[in-house]
Amino acid sequence: MFERYLAAGETLLLDGGLATEIEAQGISIDSDLWSAELLRSNPGAIVDAHRAYLEAGAECIITASYQASRKSFEPAGISKSEADELIGSSVALANRAVSDYLQEKPSAAKRPLIAASIGPYGAALHDGSEYTGIYDTDEAGLMDFHRDRLQLLDNSGADVLACETIPSIAEARALASLLRQVKTPAWVSFSCCDSTRISDGTPIREAASLFTSNKKVPAVGVNCTSPIHISSLICELKSAVPEKAIVVYPNSGETYRSADNSWHGTVTPLECAQAALAWAHDGASVIGGCCRMGPAHINSMKKMLKQ
Repeated sequence: MFERYLAAGETLLLDGGLATEIEAQGISIDSDLWSAELLRSNPGAIVDAHRAYLEAGAECIITASYQASRKSFEPAGISKSEADELIGSSVALANRAVSDYLQEKPSAAKRPLIAASIGPYGAALHDGSEYTGIYDTDEAGLMDFHRDRLQLLDNSGADVLACETIPSIAEARALASLLRQVKTPAWVSFSCCDSTRISDGTPIREAASLFTSNKKVPAVGVNCTSPIHISSLICELKSAVPEKAIVVYPNSGETYRSADNSWHGTVTPLECAQAALAWAHDGASVIGGCCRMGPAHINSMKKMLKQ
């Protein structure tokens, strides 16, 4: 399904920040597991957040598995088998949201896609290291971290694997190796520190080029990065991997401060819509939002991109 969308040559609209919408519902996710905590405590809130984005016009929703991993769940006393069940449930919840949406909107032209989120190692550390790439493990350790969850989500029935917010060349290399073994198409998107480099300082051209020959990765891109860098990063990606589709879903441009879990700055839905149109013209074919971008931002993007 994902590859057919890409082949059609149309812009695929992603959702926005799942945690952003959950918090907008008045639900606290102030725990080390963030929105993944709701997989066990309040799964209905996840379905409601997915539905909000579908109603806003999203054509692809990303599951609540970004923060979910065996390593993340272990401090809470959750066994490996229980962790795997919770991770798998994220896809089931997204499927429920899509089914409910289509039941109420039988005239929908296409079935929305489900992207299984595969967050970086840093997401399990809850220390903001997905924006620095400074880790306490090596490439072999990163492969061990990703292997079981990747296999689980590869067999989940998701339409695409979203390996997202990847901050380091070591983690990119680990995923490049593991993704050669999957059956589900995948995209790999990086967190970036500026207009040419991923978060650990590696040129994004070098990181993206790791996936040049991998046919299971038809798209590469950028997420959870300031919108001001996106156009330049699209240009870098087009030069590095011209045969790949480009995925962009930046954050709102606000600055995250891990010391007190706060954000500073803002971008309006209209500004996001205008930016999304520019990114499409620059060459991105999969566009959406990340942290601090909600359904209003996605709906504005839809109106601008589809008019």
